[in-house]
Amino acid sequence: MPPLVALTSGDPSGIGPEITLLAWARRMEAGISPFIVLADPDLLAARAASIGLNVPLAACTPGAARQTFADALPVLPLRSRFTDRAGQPATENAAGIVEAIDRAVALVRDGEAGAIVTCPIAKKPLYDAGFKHPGHTEYLGELSQTLFGRQAQPVMMIAGPELRTVPVTIHIALAQVPAMLDTETIQSTCRIVAADLTSRFGIVSPRLAIAGLNPHAGEDGAMGVEDRDIVAPAVAALRTEGIDARGPLPADTMFHARARHGYDAAICMYHDQALIPAKTLGFDDAVNVTLGLPFIRTSPDHGTAFDIAGRGIARPDSLIAALRMAAEMAEHSA
Repeated sequence: MPPLVALTSGDPSGIGPEITLLAWARRMEAGISPFIVLADPDLLAARAASIGLNVPLAACTPGAARQTFADALPVLPLRSRFTDRAGQPATENAAGIVEAIDRAVALVRDGEAGAIVTCPIAKKPLYDAGFKHPGHTEYLGELSQTLFGRQAQPVMMIAGPELRTVPVTIHIALAQVPAMLDTETIQSTCRIVAADLTSRFGIVSPRLAIAGLNPHAGEDGAMGVEDRDIVAPAVAALRTEGIDARGPLPADTMFHARARHGYDAAICMYHDQALIPAKTLGFDDAVNVTLGLPFIRTSPDHGTAFDIAGRGIARPDSLIAALRMAAEMAEHSA
């Protein structure tokens, strides 16, 4: 029996509430395992009415969610209430957004859910309300410490049907990337990827393709020394640890179909090097997976889409993929 998934509906001013409703409405055809959404039931009901969607809601506990799921969307009501302004982010919603994340992770800690899926949030309303963390992923890393007593290095992986990519550096300016790269960070990132591909994806001997930073992977220092002096030593060290790692490889030849058959994940040096190929090959069904945590977390690979929120045109494809992947990962980890 697949474990129950705890879903947060994200920023209520974005498309999170409606793709949550749409995912439940398509649960049978999409093959989605049972989930419970942590949300404001009144907002969900209002959003369903506004887009002409008939989705019955049932406030219930995680223990009752499986039985409820076939006939109604199970909702674990938040203590915080939401202001319902589709397309207009509101600072007063920050408390509920954070509460949903906290409670979802606690459900996994307490054995009431097997994984969490998070709908997109926007940083600015949270910052304006005093949120001190750079983003969603970093906050989940802190919850690893506070709720599980374990330090974590969260690692972002974009996983689609044809490609998995991992950026070593993420939300920093491109000009800062060379200074932020070091051999140990590359090694620790790859260790986490290899371990989670085995324990949560069922890949016995993961193969990692590690991209170079510079054109042609630096050509032995002719086009930058980082690949020779930072990336190559990391690859050599990983191989001595028994990890099947290759690189540094020229990024411009890593992502065609034949090359992709040779590895299970591509480790990239910066954000766009990883996300451009991943989103090109799987824009509608790629999933954002956070590795390195003591719990399973996936998320749709898109943002809040405030510009289309409440208009009834949002697509739930990536959320459906995230829900399916979370359940599959939880089964592998059981």
